[in-house]
Amino acid sequence: MARRPADALDIALLEALRDNPRAGDLELSRLTGVARGTVTARLRRLEEAGVVSGHGPDVDVTAAGFGVQAFVTLEIAQGAIEDVTRDLEAIPGVLEAHATTGSGDVLCRVAAASHEDLQRTLLAIDRSSSVRRSTSVIALSCLVPWRTLPLLRSEAAPGTGRSPTASRPGRVP
Repeated sequence: MARRPADALDIALLEALRDNPRAGDLELSRLTGVARGTVTARLRRLEEAGVVSGHGPDVDVTAAGFGVQAFVTLEIAQGAIEDVTRDLEAIPGVLEAHATTGSGDVLCRVAAASHEDLQRTLLAIDRSSSVRRSTSVIALSCLVPWRTLPLLRSEAAPGTGRSPTASRPGRVP
């Protein structure tokens, strides 16, 4: 299926969902200024396309007590991506892991409650028989949190959809 760029209504719906994650279709309809059926159809299309992949709460791991975060680059044994994936999934402190190009094979983001807990997590990662070498760096602060709307806005199809802010006086985009 060909990629269809988001339009102004898609972006408005995603912004409304970001700002009001518990809003139902009726509330989203009110917030965006479009019919409830339109909201329902658009959200269904965004979900079916995989653009909206979940409706769970965003969890701030620092606020949840895991204030030490690090990025770990792994060099793994040739052809061991499935094995290392399984090993990493078994370690609770591994928040995410990505196969990468470059000097390392896998980049992991990990979180821990303390430096001692971080050390235990790093040792657990190194115990994987697939890991040949690991290098970690501790994150000091988050400068740009995970975000998607600026990217979607940059590629939004011009002149498609309905810009809810343009049709409502007094609203500033």
